[in-house]
Amino acid sequence: MTDQVLLKISNIEVFHGTFQALWNLSLEVRRGEMLALIGANTSGKTTLMDTVSGLLHPAKGIMEFNGYDITCLDPYQIVELGITQVPEGRRIFPEMTVFDNLMIGSYCSCARKNRILNLGRVYELFPRLKERKKQVAKTLSGGEQQMLAIGRGLMADPKLMLIDEMSLGLAPIVIDEIFKALKKIQERGITILFVEQNVKRTLEEADRAYILENGRVALSGTSAELCEKDQVKKAYFGIDECAI
Repeated sequence: MTDQVLLKISNIEVFHGTFQALWNLSLEVRRGEMLALIGANTSGKTTLMDTVSGLLHPAKGIMEFNGYDITCLDPYQIVELGITQVPEGRRIFPEMTVFDNLMIGSYCSCARKNRILNLGRVYELFPRLKERKKQVAKTLSGGEQQMLAIGRGLMADPKLMLIDEMSLGLAPIVIDEIFKALKKIQERGITILFVEQNVKRTLEEADRAYILENGRVALSGTSAELCEKDQVKKAYFGIDECAI
């Protein structure tokens, strides 16, 4: 693995019971980039995220992160190495305060020593979380809950953040705010792999993208390259040209 590649996935196949969700899938995530996964529902995006996180294990293939084979590791081991997931639907702890939700994010031993530093960074990134630190999480707005989910992920002191469907159900102005926050996270040297419904916005924000179809990689490239593909124009934009 080259120094540029942080996560390398080679020919993995993943099953849900007897149903095969990923087929001979390979991709690379480069250090410091914002990489997007694009695809229709059931294309395998969330399955891939869950596999990288250790919630699922490949029946075949290899996953390497920062020089380590993580193919068969459990989620707590994956987090210790520096991968954190912000799941679809946020999955915050609704009855706990904002502060306590954030503290739970720093439970792993690698993050405890930087807990106060990371908390300050989260509050700097999302000032509303600091204003509402004593507030019960379920009383937050949808956008604030998504900020909390991202903040909790940052508390794990990650090298790589996996963010699944972050804009689901959010107003455009909130989505703008969250994308600005992701850019700031990227500027700190944290690599981001994300899934997003809005393909046009995804290609505006991401450095590169992989397009999944039926559990396989159909296309990959920079955002500009993908926007020039007729397959992308027709499938995701319904037009013959794509302006970013």
